[in-house]
Amino acid sequence: MNAIDELTDSFSRLPGIGKKSAARLVNYILKADNLWVKRFASQIDHLQEIIKPCSICGSWTENDPCPICSDPLRDRSVICVVEQPQDVNTIDSSREFNGLFHVLGGVIAPLEGIGPSQLRIAGLVERVKSGTIKEVILATNPTVEGDTTAMYIQRVLAPTGVKVTRLASGLPVGGDLEYIDKLTLARSFRGRSSF
Repeated sequence: MNAIDELTDSFSRLPGIGKKSAARLVNYILKADNLWVKRFASQIDHLQEIIKPCSICGSWTENDPCPICSDPLRDRSVICVVEQPQDVNTIDSSREFNGLFHVLGGVIAPLEGIGPSQLRIAGLVERVKSGTIKEVILATNPTVEGDTTAMYIQRVLAPTGVKVTRLASGLPVGGDLEYIDKLTLARSFRGRSSF
């Protein structure tokens, strides 16, 4: 295996990148400016040294605590629970939520050997027990594992008396009923609202 094949194989291990896309990336790098390639390689080389999980919420950050946890203007009475650090950026960029976050680091998936103890659920319970949290919004993905994790967290938090809500799910804007799966359609009917 030569250097091109090795790099193509490495790129193809990234999510969403197949062999053809990986080969295009390698060919782009071969033609790119040498300074850019060195800077790019250095950024990858040092990424895990520079970026760490926030000690409070678990999101990726260069400074601990992260900018969201240390922002005094955020609503400190609401926590949005997400599966992965990248979910924080997705929700925060919508500008619809101004509270705090808590990253679980995955979902309960018994077939993969992931139980509640492998997730950051205990840290969430500690944050809720601090007494300043009024609502926990569960923003796990609408999958079997995401729903299972949300139900587990709801049961764990029930004794604290904190309000626990779940993000609404249903029909996407611009979606066509003909192509909507049965589960999404069922959720849309259960979660309907008046206007």
